[in-house]
Amino acid sequence: MNLEDIKKLRKQTGAGVMDTKKALEDANGDLQKAKEVLKAKGLERAEKKSEREIKAGRVFSYIHGVGKVGAIIKIGCETDFVAQNEEFEKLGNEIAMQVAAMNPESIEELLKQDYIRDSSKTIKDLLSEVISKTGENTTIAEISRLSI
Repeated sequence: MNLEDIKKLRKQTGAGVMDTKKALEDANGDLQKAKEVLKAKGLERAEKKSEREIKAGRVFSYIHGVGKVGAIIKIGCETDFVAQNEEFEKLGNEIAMQVAAMNPESIEELLKQDYIRDSSKTIKDLLSEVISKTGENTTIAEISRLSI
């Protein structure tokens, strides 16, 4: 394990220095295994935060192509600070595009769908990653898709 591995893993996962170092130690320097350790930790953190109250959030939209399909979604979080965060904004935009493309009938169905940009992840994984990075409970509150 060296400093370059820590930097590389931090860039790939967004995890903190100490978490990255510990994951690499636990994985005996194997970057892929360390990513899995961090992912498991992120999911664990997300579950712990799920009881915390949602007081803020944002509405996101996506209109595809010439305007024949669109989606609007509402994502909640604990504070306005996180609602304005770049990670939160990226999540909102990506999920709005997912809803427009895949037309889930419910939030539960959406969470189980493979992410359109990376089928190795589900939308729930994407959400958990943001929860891990921001440290706040974050939920998809509403989704709607319109088409002509």
